[in-house]
Amino acid sequence: MTTPPAKPAAARPRAAALTALWAAEPRPVWEEKPSRAGLAGKGVVLAVACLAVLFPLWIVVVTSLSSKQTIQEAGGLVLIPRGITFIAYQELLSGGQVTRAALISVGVTLVGTAFSMTVSVLGAYGLSRSGTLGHRWMLMLLLATMFFGAGLIPTYLLVQTLGLTDTYLALILPSAVSVFNILVLRGFFMGISPELTDSARIDGAGDLRILWTIVLPLSRAVIAVITLFYAVGYWSAWFNASLYLSDQDMMPLQNVMIQLVQKQEPPVGLGQAIKAGQLSQLAVQMAVMVMALLPVAVLSPFVQKHFKKGMLTGAVKG
Repeated sequence: MTTPPAKPAAARPRAAALTALWAAEPRPVWEEKPSRAGLAGKGVVLAVACLAVLFPLWIVVVTSLSSKQTIQEAGGLVLIPRGITFIAYQELLSGGQVTRAALISVGVTLVGTAFSMTVSVLGAYGLSRSGTLGHRWMLMLLLATMFFGAGLIPTYLLVQTLGLTDTYLALILPSAVSVFNILVLRGFFMGISPELTDSARIDGAGDLRILWTIVLPLSRAVIAVITLFYAVGYWSAWFNASLYLSDQDMMPLQNVMIQLVQKQEPPVGLGQAIKAGQLSQLAVQMAVMVMALLPVAVLSPFVQKHFKKGMLTGAVKG
């Protein structure tokens, strides 16, 4: 049995020197093992940041569930819930102005999001096809709107001329499409392999069928992200209603909340209860805030996984 030849003696010191040199080189920050003190410091910073975010929300929720006597005893700053009551929510949801405003906000959000997504997806798909007639000029026109706005007065005159004032369409059409969202969708659609669409086109599929059966199923992550953007935008919008609507019965929830919190004007039907001492105006204000925040807080965790995937994929492909 033959033994392998031994390495030269000069090679062993050289290898040892290279190993020592590699070990002595400073490693990148992301390869260094964090110390316990560093981890503890980061934990403290994150805990303080979470406390700074959650503490105001805690006060809002606890105050909305407190009675008028509890709020007065705490000086308006309720930290610990005592004598939890849902009277503020019961009065708000008893069929008055707040209930109607909440239903209006839900309807505008659903219809507006569906319309905006339809227009954005179709526009982004058309702009992602390099052979589309005039797609370059259309893209330049869309980009120009991101840098040059029409102005508030011309926009209002246009809405008024179209007869959209004092209609629910005024809450949707003036801000129906975001050029930024179209560009995000376009970048994602352009990252889809052209072999997939070309093979479907050879089999006789048209553009709408390709969009519905190939492009959209592969783009569920970015579709979820853009849908969340539009939905939150419609739900949180208040400026269009204050500008284009004069009928108080058509106001969405955000405008009712502004009327209650900033102007100190109670919703219709609750003024007598507040004046009679049956209800605290501060509890009503906090309850309206919770109602405005609740849909976004409930839906966000379900869209979070798609949000992470969509943003990561968009960053890689865009």
